[in-house]
Amino acid sequence: MTVFQDPATLTPAQARALFRAGAEHPTGGWADGYAQTNLIAVPRDWAEDVREFCRRNPKPCPVLDVSEPGDPSTKLAPGADLRTDLPRYRVWRDGELTGEVTDVTELWRSDLVAFSIGCSFTFETWLRSVLIPLRHLAQGRNVSMYRTNIQCEPAGRLSGPMVVSMRYIPAERVADAVRISGAMPAVHGAPVHVGDPAELGIADLDRPDFGDAVVAEPGDVPVFWACGVTPQAALIASRPPFAITHAPGYMFLTDQRDRDYRVD
Repeated sequence: MTVFQDPATLTPAQARALFRAGAEHPTGGWADGYAQTNLIAVPRDWAEDVREFCRRNPKPCPVLDVSEPGDPSTKLAPGADLRTDLPRYRVWRDGELTGEVTDVTELWRSDLVAFSIGCSFTFETWLRSVLIPLRHLAQGRNVSMYRTNIQCEPAGRLSGPMVVSMRYIPAERVADAVRISGAMPAVHGAPVHVGDPAELGIADLDRPDFGDAVVAEPGDVPVFWACGVTPQAALIASRPPFAITHAPGYMFLTDQRDRDYRVD
């Protein structure tokens, strides 16, 4: 489906309606001023493991809402449906990615518990408001995401590495980006690393594990934030029998204002 309106000016409800009708697009820069979330839905007997994993690893996995078993709704957007209102989903069986789809209604189970996890796209509004350039948006690309050598604290049957998102930031604006994102801990907060990607075990920034490669401008510095794709790395490592997640970069657009997650 072609989007004829600037995605930044859409309301979350308008964006969700487009996705429900089949539109597929990374959601960075969409519904400006509104919070976005990652999704992981697991069978009820794995839900406590996920809940504890998120509690022990709040930087990559800040939980904003948890559904009742089988319930595809969320308090973050009353009337929305987590089975249809994301632009793209991933389906996992025994830790293996078995497909990406735009609707999981037929796959949703009565025992699934859905976790909505804060997303760094939420603080991008504030970065843009002070004219910090975001190269992935300017280039029409998904944000770059990488597995790291940082192991999350295990919880129950779940373990795995932290995933980070990377944005090239002009060197003179890095301190501003750190300060602004640091005021929003519910959506990952301040970066976990600035500079040399090798310190995170990342060999090549041009080969992200998720999302798209983004081209740096002269004077840019790579800045890395903890990422809500981390639970997907835990699925791969821990192999639960079934799970549904968002596709990296294809988030759920909530009705919550991003300013509501600022603590300064």
